[in-house]
Amino acid sequence: MRKEKVMKNIIASFFFCLLVGFASLTLAAEPVIIGVYFPMTGPSAVYGQIGYKGLQLAQQERPTVLGRPVQLIMTDNKSDKVESANAVSRLIQKEKADVVIGGLTSSNTLSGGPVAEKARVPMLSPWATNPLVTQNKKYIFRACFIDPFQGYVAAKFAREELNAKTAAVLIDITQDYCVGIANFFMKNFKKMGGKIVFKAYYNTGDMDFTGQLAGMIAKKPDVIYCPGYFKELALIARQAREQGLKQPILSGDAAQADELIKIGGEAVEGLSFTTHFDEEGVVTQSGKKFVAAFRKAYPGIIPDSVSALSYDTYNILLDAIERAGSTDKERVTAELAKTRNFPGATGVMTMKNHDMIKPAVILTVKNGKFKWLATVNP
Repeated sequence: MRKEKVMKNIIASFFFCLLVGFASLTLAAEPVIIGVYFPMTGPSAVYGQIGYKGLQLAQQERPTVLGRPVQLIMTDNKSDKVESANAVSRLIQKEKADVVIGGLTSSNTLSGGPVAEKARVPMLSPWATNPLVTQNKKYIFRACFIDPFQGYVAAKFAREELNAKTAAVLIDITQDYCVGIANFFMKNFKKMGGKIVFKAYYNTGDMDFTGQLAGMIAKKPDVIYCPGYFKELALIARQAREQGLKQPILSGDAAQADELIKIGGEAVEGLSFTTHFDEEGVVTQSGKKFVAAFRKAYPGIIPDSVSALSYDTYNILLDAIERAGSTDKERVTAELAKTRNFPGATGVMTMKNHDMIKPAVILTVKNGKFKWLATVNP
């Protein structure tokens, strides 16, 4: 009787251990879900499509974390503010995302961010530079520098390299990014002794800029600053040249799209802009590895800032999850804030107040291609 009882206990213990083992295996096999809301359609689709290539490349190189497979779930925000908020809600509520990557443009991130913040889900944006994105937020971070730094770099370049004493500024009033960076450029340009002699506005989707440019002609600025997205920027450059404006044009990181050159043609020759990355100016081993892997994976496509920043974003998140030892959202959030000296494809970076401290790059259009001019450290 006693032997029978002992045997029952042994068998019970065996099955208990077996169940625990199966439970552990099941837990280990559960994927880490990264929700992504990029603009895959609409006016900003060119950024979303190449950005997603950067994410996919990073996932191919690091498909697991903590012994669990990583699953990317993409939701198209359609380049729209309302769709961005809805996309984040779906990723969190329906897809049960552990973390979120996105948006890309500042306007879409400013719409999607509050949804993640309210749900207490950590979110890391690759490319949203407007400072309001992370302001007073616990769970929202970015992998890029912010517009106060970008505006400073542009103003310094205008004053010291272009020897500009006066500037005209054209601003897309519908885009938070454009309004923000223009204000930081003007503030720094004036602080450096320059003068803003003309300022005008336009809207995303506008095709005719002759009215704004006509008002600019009489002011004879030394430089034209237009931190717009590639389509409007290219049209502005073409129409400016047609009206006889030969001044150098300076822009921001949204200019870095091949479509700028396709649409602008000769008119964008000599156009310079601040941005985050160029393969010619790569300084880290991670950057060299990224360029080689990207060119192999996507023949004929040039790796740009959005793809490189998206690649970095994925790796920054996985590093934070590894340090946290789990996908617990509070722990991951705390580890994201502790990111220090991360050797990314876009440079060595450190998180400070949820914004990334890192170098800026200045590119120019030369012979129909983007050419690296300089790297500016913070």
